[in-house]
Amino acid sequence: MKADPIKIEIPKTDSKLFAYTRLDLIPTLFGLFHLALFFALYYLFPRVSLWVTVPLGFLYAFLINANINGVSHNFIHNPYFRSPLLNRLFGVVESVACCFSQTYYDVVHMQHHKGNSDRKDEHGETTDWISIYRHGHDDEAENVWSYTFLSFFRDNPAAISRELRKRGESEVRWGNIELATFIVILAAMAIIGSDGTVLNWRFVVFFLPFMYLGHCLSYLNGYYRHFGGNTEEPIAWGVSSYGKIYNWIFFNNGYHAEHHFRPKCHWTKMHAFFLQIQDKQRAAGVRVINQPHMLGFLDPNLPTKSRALGPQSAEGETASATPA
Repeated sequence: MKADPIKIEIPKTDSKLFAYTRLDLIPTLFGLFHLALFFALYYLFPRVSLWVTVPLGFLYAFLINANINGVSHNFIHNPYFRSPLLNRLFGVVESVACCFSQTYYDVVHMQHHKGNSDRKDEHGETTDWISIYRHGHDDEAENVWSYTFLSFFRDNPAAISRELRKRGESEVRWGNIELATFIVILAAMAIIGSDGTVLNWRFVVFFLPFMYLGHCLSYLNGYYRHFGGNTEEPIAWGVSSYGKIYNWIFFNNGYHAEHHFRPKCHWTKMHAFFLQIQDKQRAAGVRVINQPHMLGFLDPNLPTKSRALGPQSAEGETASATPA
């Protein structure tokens, strides 16, 4: 007898606006709120004290992490709108809010799924450009802190552009539009402050560290979504975390082993998919942590690097854990 195929449920809607479900209004509003906070920081900076703008800066940085790994991430796999133009325009919104090109991110993320945080080959290369093993030594994962704080500077624009050109000139054009829109807006903010100040360098000095911190938090999040995963077993490529609040904020990206196993599974169907495959996950030793991924270093059962490399390395909880 053939084994039952593992299928995912594709949500369907009669909405003329949304492609899959009206619930995609929620991440859409999240993305718009994040963009509004970006402009609010610019407007408020010369008008209120640092006691207000600094906490808002930290909130903005946290939302970069949540946006990249929630809204923007899910948008890559299942674009929210029926209209291609609306999807392109929302990509511009996300590019400005997160300070990078959504189209370029799509390229890097698809490369991530081709390699699934793979280890180095015989030439010392990884398919996944952001693999936690890419800059590691002795076939071990890189140190978490160097990965977190250096990955922001490691993107290879030439490699991304080459891959993007394979998709056609339209993709290249929109990637450039997204980058140019963010650069022009930030340059305009640097030239003129919201209070009319010429050469608004103080705002730029204030803003850039929070932008960098947000991306670092995203890489920290990504590190523990794979550290301790089984690079040889597709169902166990990722590490999952099932906390409710975490998955509300990150739109179910905590279900990361499930996501890598079936990347097209819509964020609203992740829990149901988990229930469908949990026995298979348990048998494969899928690693599950109780902390949100960006706090994975607090896991009391964190495997050592050498243990993390083995196909059955998880010392912590496994997929027998059920989301609360």
